[in-house]
Amino acid sequence: MAGFVDGITYCGSVSEKTIMHYKSSHTILLVGEGDFSFSACLAKAFGSAANMVATSLDSNEVLLRKYSRVAANLEALGLLGGTVLHEVDATAMSRHCSLCYKEFDRIIFNFPHAGFSFPESDAVQIKLHQDLVRGFLREARKLVSDKGEIHITHKISHPYCEWEIEKLAKKEGLLLKETAEFSRWDYPNYENKRGGGGNSDHAFPVGAVGACATFKFVRY
Repeated sequence: MAGFVDGITYCGSVSEKTIMHYKSSHTILLVGEGDFSFSACLAKAFGSAANMVATSLDSNEVLLRKYSRVAANLEALGLLGGTVLHEVDATAMSRHCSLCYKEFDRIIFNFPHAGFSFPESDAVQIKLHQDLVRGFLREARKLVSDKGEIHITHKISHPYCEWEIEKLAKKEGLLLKETAEFSRWDYPNYENKRGGGGNSDHAFPVGAVGACATFKFVRY
């Protein structure tokens, strides 16, 4: 069975809906959410957020100051039964009291970024990004289910390709299962936010089709 709900393609039975790589039956952990528009998109596509935990590094108060649509997105998640956690460090999340005893079928980190300390092409800045990604992967490996997947969506042009995400994952005992082309237009109302500085609420350019990809990792 296939059809459309609010412009979103879904397939499967009435009790299971799918948007791109994600199913309503999956237990999903979202890490490093900005204005929570990605998690809200999934929840609306599924008609439920009961199997979802969406997290942010920022506190609720900081989020409300930074993002114009975050309150509406958080409300949507709450109404659909989702769990929202703030002040969750992606590099230490397996020790969080609300996560440490859980397992997830999909763990998602879209456009991880360690901040704007140096130019993106600077070797020191690249190392900061790599430390963040490797720390996330190390923690995600502890929380992903045996047959689950860890997804990182990322730009693949220079200098972002210098992060060498696949090599970082291999060092953490993870294998690249697939690299899938990413387009934010596949996720209605998702807006990728800068997240830092005076332009936190602005979307950053993700380039033409093929400029970004979702890396899917599994345990060895």
